[in-house]
Amino acid sequence: MTVMLERPTAIDVPSGTARFRALCRTLLDMEVPDGYRAEIIGGNIVMSPWSRGFYLPIMQSLRSQLEPHLPPGHTVDYAPFLFAFPRAERAYGPDVYVAAASAFRTEERYVDGEALSLVAELTSDSTRETDRTDKVSAYGRSGVPVYLLLDMEEQAATVFWRPSERGYDSRLTTPFGDPLRIPEPFGCDLDTSGFKTPAGKPDGAEDR
Repeated sequence: MTVMLERPTAIDVPSGTARFRALCRTLLDMEVPDGYRAEIIGGNIVMSPWSRGFYLPIMQSLRSQLEPHLPPGHTVDYAPFLFAFPRAERAYGPDVYVAAASAFRTEERYVDGEALSLVAELTSDSTRETDRTDKVSAYGRSGVPVYLLLDMEEQAATVFWRPSERGYDSRLTTPFGDPLRIPEPFGCDLDTSGFKTPAGKPDGAEDR
């Protein structure tokens, strides 16, 4: 599969089926409770709590480690944005993302998912199943080159690459503490030693 890194389009309510467009309009009009985010998953608008405090240094570490290896014209951040995937009828707000900077030169609230070169999700009790199944399939089928999944319950990092209609054709898992190779277009080793759950906090004991 040829990876296209420079194909973003500024969108408001994305193209797609009438049902998906209706969901997008509804989400934009919703009053989401403080402390929650909303995404479109499997034909539904799903709300989940924002991250716990100890997730911040992990997301900061991801950003700082990836930044020297970004594809040309791309930016990395963890600021909240909704990325739309009309063909998959999904709209996700990933925890950390790398995307073409040009995709953000817009006043619209949906960003084209085709601008992404990497997404990273940190699991919680409420999102773990979606992060491990629905998002693997949707990100891969939508052509996102690299998907990084940090399983906070298993204390392990999995990188998926080689997107295809099956999701991803390649994956590699390593426990937190061991380095993880992030494939092209990044081609770097990720230090996961700082990703472990804080001492005294049981794995998966609280939602994020």
